[in-house]
Amino acid sequence: MGRLLLGVDAGNTKTIALVAYEDGTVAGMGTAGCGDIHNSPSPVVGLDEICRACSAAFAAAGVRGSEVAASAFSLAGADWPEDFELLRGGLTARLELVTPPHVVNDAIGAIRCGTADGVGVAVVCGTHGTAGARNVAGDVYHFGFWPDDTGAWALGSKGLAAVLRADLDIGEPTSLTGRALAWWNADSPVELLHALTHLGEPRTPVSERALFAAAVLDEADAGDPVARDIVGSAGRRLGDFARVCAERTAQTGSEFPLVHCGGVMRHPSELLRASILGSVPGAVPVYPAVEPVVGAALLAGDVLGVQPSLARLCEPLLSWNPQGNDSKGQ
Repeated sequence: MGRLLLGVDAGNTKTIALVAYEDGTVAGMGTAGCGDIHNSPSPVVGLDEICRACSAAFAAAGVRGSEVAASAFSLAGADWPEDFELLRGGLTARLELVTPPHVVNDAIGAIRCGTADGVGVAVVCGTHGTAGARNVAGDVYHFGFWPDDTGAWALGSKGLAAVLRADLDIGEPTSLTGRALAWWNADSPVELLHALTHLGEPRTPVSERALFAAAVLDEADAGDPVARDIVGSAGRRLGDFARVCAERTAQTGSEFPLVHCGGVMRHPSELLRASILGSVPGAVPVYPAVEPVVGAALLAGDVLGVQPSLARLCEPLLSWNPQGNDSKGQ
């Protein structure tokens, strides 16, 4: 089976680590919470979650970090030079890695999910949205803090804002009102607002606003004008970001793969996809069937110059439903 690989995908909802042999046989997997060092309570907490997922994967595989031949980390929040320095140093020391980890922004890791050479552009629409690109020369462009949030959090929050505006007669009526009241079992938008913002317990978790993105996408595809405006705007912005990434890596002027990743992209919304592609001339859409952590494992294989079997890497994930991997896929 060969040497051991470690692939890790960390986002704002969850972190997944996968230990596999170089032939693709999976030896162990582990999961943890938010691994984004910018959106965790502190960078140390984010690093803790990444290491917790890795430690669980090591335990499941019966190995230690020092036995890993190559590792790749595709991380939300790996944005600035100092972020990479912190992550590489912290991961090497805490996981006892004997070779330097390959750390990339999750938008760059996403490209490897849908291309054999890791070249192209990716849009990631999960809890938040981002984009990144890598060209054949290995030049990379990504930017973590885009001026507009385009992920599930933004879609859900804007959907709720539209419901409240409609209730105050300062916005258009929307079918999102009925969806929101049913989602949170509230009798009125004001009651819902109170449930989301009141002092004391129990409080509705703020993270649930991101889960409402699924309803916004549903209603947009069903024709609700308010929801369509929200989704169309988010898609166009994601497309704009992807186009800039393609331009900054000199991939425009001919066709290039545009890989779509993230929990929101699992929704079959034609409007979201069309809005993204409408802003990116020359993009050939790629919708990977593999989990992002598989892309990270493939990147670890690239470090060693080996090609793990995609089928072997994916097989355990088909039935694996770790705690924290919610069924709504955001």
